[in-house]
Amino acid sequence: MSDLVARWRDRRLVGAPTRAQTLAYGASAFPANLLTQTFSAFVVYFYVDHLGVAAGWVAGAMIAHGILNAVLNPLVGACSDRRRTRWGRRVPWIGLGIVPLVVAFALVWTPPDLGPVGLLVWFLLVVAVFDVAYVVVVLNASALFPEIFRTTAERARGNTPRQVFGLVGMILGTAGAPLLYGTVGWPGMALALGVVSLGFFAWSLVGMVERPVDDVTVTEREAAVGLRDQIRYTFANRAFVTYVLGSLLLQSTSAIVLAAVPFYVRYTLGGVEADATLLLAPVFVAAIPSIFAWSWVVRRLGPRTTMLWVVAVYGASTCLYLVPSTVLGAAVAGLAVGVGIAGLMQVLEVALAQLIDEDERRTGLRREGMYFGANGFVVRGSVIVQAVVVAGVLGASGYVEGAATQPADVAAGVRLLLGAVPVCLAALAFVCFWFYPLRGRGDGDGEVPVGEAMSDAAASPTVGDPLPR
Repeated sequence: MSDLVARWRDRRLVGAPTRAQTLAYGASAFPANLLTQTFSAFVVYFYVDHLGVAAGWVAGAMIAHGILNAVLNPLVGACSDRRRTRWGRRVPWIGLGIVPLVVAFALVWTPPDLGPVGLLVWFLLVVAVFDVAYVVVVLNASALFPEIFRTTAERARGNTPRQVFGLVGMILGTAGAPLLYGTVGWPGMALALGVVSLGFFAWSLVGMVERPVDDVTVTEREAAVGLRDQIRYTFANRAFVTYVLGSLLLQSTSAIVLAAVPFYVRYTLGGVEADATLLLAPVFVAAIPSIFAWSWVVRRLGPRTTMLWVVAVYGASTCLYLVPSTVLGAAVAGLAVGVGIAGLMQVLEVALAQLIDEDERRTGLRREGMYFGANGFVVRGSVIVQAVVVAGVLGASGYVEGAATQPADVAAGVRLLLGAVPVCLAALAFVCFWFYPLRGRGDGDGEVPVGEAMSDAAASPTVGDPLPR
């Protein structure tokens, strides 16, 4: 038994990952998206409508959840970057966080018999554990992506099963959860999803393999970099700043589209609430095969050029929502939107991995944790952008909360919210990615080796020790 543990502990990846490792690593996206999509879609409904907690209290708790999640990302990322163990840098975090993550998710849906105040306290405590465990597991799993897959071609191929698994998790989290809690109840749903997630996470550990690092100097330098220096140097990187601003705009666009669909169905198309599913389903249907197509594009054109094409396709596709007057027509438009969303899922992490490679070329350190953590911190702002834009457009069009009928301008306002606002944000994202300085493109099959210079100019200023070599 001890020999088995030692072999598992000391395993390291040399060369390209196998197909089995690639599939296992990608499988981690299924439970991650299944859990978070179920939580995001139904937790407010469960605590407000089913348990009777005041909506304002739950809203405040969700704000606290968002702030905690955002702050945890760079903190966990920096800690992960600084310490190597015999088990590696990322794998110990992942292994230790899986069980608390699944247990905390189950406890969210199985509260004890308490009054409203007690339920709110329960919610805050359990969701805090869920947040910590989720960031610990998912951020470290994401940080392994640039390390496991070392070239643009490997990353485009390796990201494909991961994003497909993630999409399936999102679909089941949205559509499968209601079927479960409607038949076996909320505790039954929590147990079923928890067991399935635990199984997929266990499988994914097969693919969570780190590469060997024999240079003791590198390990010492990693441990010496404090949080303040990590943050300072990361946000001084011009490549990262242009990338993360573009990513924030695109994430905000997707958030606005999802939030606007129910209003669009009811007030613009004249449909019923259930028709929102008919608008969202084609997006997912088109996205799954499109991920494979965008993988080919990334390998041929490189990350930056592909990002520009993706943003153009995504922005243009959202404009189609300006045209339909029926639910069926809007569903057809959703097919085009799904193609754009698939491109975002495929290229964004490949581009982030590219700038991490460039950072290593300049600093001698692999800082995947900090870059993914800082990215997670910034893109959480998409929730704020979504809230401000949706509220602003609805208010300007005369929308009245809870009214049986709405002014005529609401239909036009919602149509613009879904079909015009996203393209404006996408245009701003296009500008950000246009100034993204890493213009490397692989030769032949698209390979861009780690450590090779890929920028046409210095990606960021040198800001002083201890990071720059």
